[in-house]
Amino acid sequence: MAKESSHAGRRAGPHRVVVIVDENSNPFELSCAIEIFGLRRPELGRELYDFTLCSAEPRTLMRDGFFTLSGVGDLAGAETADTLIVPNRPDVEVPRRPAVLDAVRRAHARGARLIGYCSGAFTLAEAGVLDGRRATAHWQWAEAFRARFPAVRLEPDVLFVDDGDILTAAGSAAALDLGLHVVRRDHGAEVANTVSRRLVFAAHRDGGQRQFVERPMPDLPDESLAPLLAWAQERLDAPLTVADLAARAAVSPATLHRRFRAQLDTTPLGWLTAERLALACRLIERGESRFEVVARSSGLGTAANLRALMHREIGISPSAYRRRFGPAAG
Repeated sequence: MAKESSHAGRRAGPHRVVVIVDENSNPFELSCAIEIFGLRRPELGRELYDFTLCSAEPRTLMRDGFFTLSGVGDLAGAETADTLIVPNRPDVEVPRRPAVLDAVRRAHARGARLIGYCSGAFTLAEAGVLDGRRATAHWQWAEAFRARFPAVRLEPDVLFVDDGDILTAAGSAAALDLGLHVVRRDHGAEVANTVSRRLVFAAHRDGGQRQFVERPMPDLPDESLAPLLAWAQERLDAPLTVADLAARAAVSPATLHRRFRAQLDTTPLGWLTAERLALACRLIERGESRFEVVARSSGLGTAANLRALMHREIGISPSAYRRRFGPAAG
């Protein structure tokens, strides 16, 4: 896991997320931020974030003049953000307002976490905070981005990039993926799953998943993997193998592998491992302190295997995860 932001000088209370809205900003990504960070969560019994919008102008014309946003506070709101979400817009060649770029630089200098959705990576790069850092942006702007910002380590073929205190998403639905990733990083897998259920959205798509897969439409679509996945999710503690999954689906392992690649852009074994790790995290969050029991109940076998996989895939040990997200952490 990438290093955490220090959030130097954080105020008391819920983590404050602020979105800067600028001229021609995309309403979709703004809505994603509101859905993830701005809604009340009575089912959780606590507020996850303190959320607000700000803008450089009293009235902001949104993308293609669809509507004008008013009643939003000025850029002073960005000065107290623990996480600042920067503007994104389709006219990537038009420079951002100097006042907006200055607000981004000040937030970064004081240790705030920065998030860019879609073309928001251009805002971050223009502010100069991405030099030497990893980032992603929508694939259609990859060449333009590289030409303008050669010092940034662009990864154009992924959904999102978590580079510690700066995170970027490829755009559109990937904004939801990154938002849920941030909730998972801040509050653990159980809370992120609750938020995703309310969104009726997949709880976890790994950031390294490709933005799109180019393939012709088949004459007849393959059968959905959904019934097989639901069956397997109820049996994660069992010694399931790829052969078991193939037998359940009544196909060969090779055919199953092709279907997983086509529909989920992963392998059957990769999916099984990710699901078992997610279950292990939920068990730890619910208070199971015996890591041998966690490993056995999630199908990971041994505590040693649990530790190795959590280090490899999440970046922290089971003990560190328990300290951060276990019952006592709240």
